[in-house]
This record gives sequence, C-alpha cells and structure tokens, in this order.
Amino acid sequence: MSELLAEVRARGAVFRQAIVRPPWALRMSSGASLTLATMLHSPAWIVPDQREPVRIEAGDIAVIRGDVPYAVADDPATSPSAVVTEADYCSATEGVEHAAARTCGTPAAGAAVLLSGAFERQGELSAQLLQALPAVLVVPAEERLFPSPEQVAEEIARDRPGQQLVLDRLMDLMLVSALRSWFDNPDADAPAWCRALDDPVVGTALRLLHDSPAHPWTVAELAAKAGVSRAALARRFTALIGEPPMAYLTSWRIALAADLLRKTDRTVDAIARKVGYSNAFALSVAFKRLRGTRPSDHRKRDAEQRTG
Repeated sequence: MSELLAEVRARGAVFRQAIVRPPWALRMSSGASLTLATMLHSPAWIVPDQREPVRIEAGDIAVIRGDVPYAVADDPATSPSAVVTEADYCSATEGVEHAAARTCGTPAAGAAVLLSGAFERQGELSAQLLQALPAVLVVPAEERLFPSPEQVAEEIARDRPGQQLVLDRLMDLMLVSALRSWFDNPDADAPAWCRALDDPVVGTALRLLHDSPAHPWTVAELAAKAGVSRAALARRFTALIGEPPMAYLTSWRIALAADLLRKTDRTVDAIARKVGYSNAFALSVAFKRLRGTRPSDHRKRDAEQRTG
C-alpha cells in the first residue's frame, strides 16, 4: 500500500477555498488523476456525468477518479456557474503561497465552504490503486481518521513560510485516511489485493514478492515460507488475487521497471537486474508481452509526453 500511495501526491494541495452561497455549482475540470473534496458547515452533492449524484455531509471526504467528469453543487439540479481548471490549483512552484490566493469568495453567514485538492499520478504502481477505486468514494465524517477539514481550513487561512508544503501533506494525509477507512470497511468493494494482505498465507507471499521482487522466486519457495503446500498457495493466491503468484510477480516487476524507466537514467540492463531479470533482453521480452512495447520505446514515449 505504501508503494502504491507513494506515487500519488498532492499538487498545490488546496483549490482556493471556495465560499459559495445557494444556489451554487462548480464544474470540476482540473485534469488531475484524482481529486478530493470535503465540505465545511453544510452538505453538498457530487454530480458525476451519466452517474447518480452522491450526497456528502459536512466533514465527509469524497475521493473522485480523474476519469470521472463531475460537478459539486448544493443541489443536483443546479447548473454550474463556474469551471474549476488546473490553473485554479495554486502551487508554490508558481509563486503563489499567500492565503488570499487560496480562497475564493467572501466569508458570510450561511455560506457553504468547499475544500478541494488535486492529486497527480506519478508512476505505474499508483495506476493500480487508481484503477481499483470506485468512481466516487465517500468516507463519512465519523469514519475519517485525520486530519479534520477544520484543520485544513485553518491552514489555508495562514501565511507562514512553507505553507503550501504543509497543505500538500495535509491533503496527502486526508487521502490516506480516506483509503484506510475504505479498506477497513467489510462492506466496501475494496480491491482483492488489499483484502489479501490480511490473509495469513497470501499476505505473507505478497509481502515477500513486494519486498524482494528481484529474488528468483518459485511457487514452491513462497509456499514453504508461507507454511503451506505449493498447490495450496497457488489455489488460494489465485482465488484471492485473481491470477497465479508468478503472473502477479511478473506484472509487479514490469510496473517497477516502468517507474524506473521514467524516473531514472539507468540503462535497461541495469533496470532489468534491479527488478529480477538476468539482462535487458529478458526484461524486453516480458515488457513487450505485457505492455506491447519495448522498454526503450516506453521511456522515449513517456519523455515525449512529459515535455510535450
């Protein structure tokens, strides 16, 4: 879980604290891979395109996938009066760190306050997490662990050195808190690999694969360390994860390799050995089988996308 979340980070943390009066609706169009919204003092509705509206009470945390176009409104029938774009997410890297730039609207009695954060996906591993999330995930206020929306609102209003960094990390904590609550809910449709971590057999095997992906694992060795037979591990692993142990290991290694290709200038051969392949050719064969392209072409395309 830490590996997956490490690549999902807040970008400029908090959208200008939006202080709005009924009727109100904001069309959210930041282009972020993931957004987070919470309300102070009053409820609101998340209104995804071509999906049922989802009500959030004050203090609830809503996590919305980036591929889900949506609006936030006081009522599902209210038409958006403004569009929130990427430019509305203030960032310290753009020289915007003062509290006034983080607030939109004038405080007044009866006004609703929306706090919203944008998150970017920085790696292949985090894609697994994003794909597993529901379109709109709502964590009720009473299930939220930390921090509180009130704490975030207080930080938004402050002007202190490094304030944007503090806000970024608070938003990260809100996301982790929301996901923890989701994973802990037995009625939630959490991904199989998350549930499997609590299994005494499959959880042990998963941690071994994650901790040492370059080790030349076999199902027999994993089974021995998990304390079961080879057949029992293979059967239980496939039932909980949806694929056999070695297939899971291959996809995990390729995801790690894809991140290293993006984040480092290591040679393909060095990356191959880092993730458990004997040489560049072996990695290239596996990479092309799963991703449909060679590692060098993947690196080139990723670089072009980031610069273009």
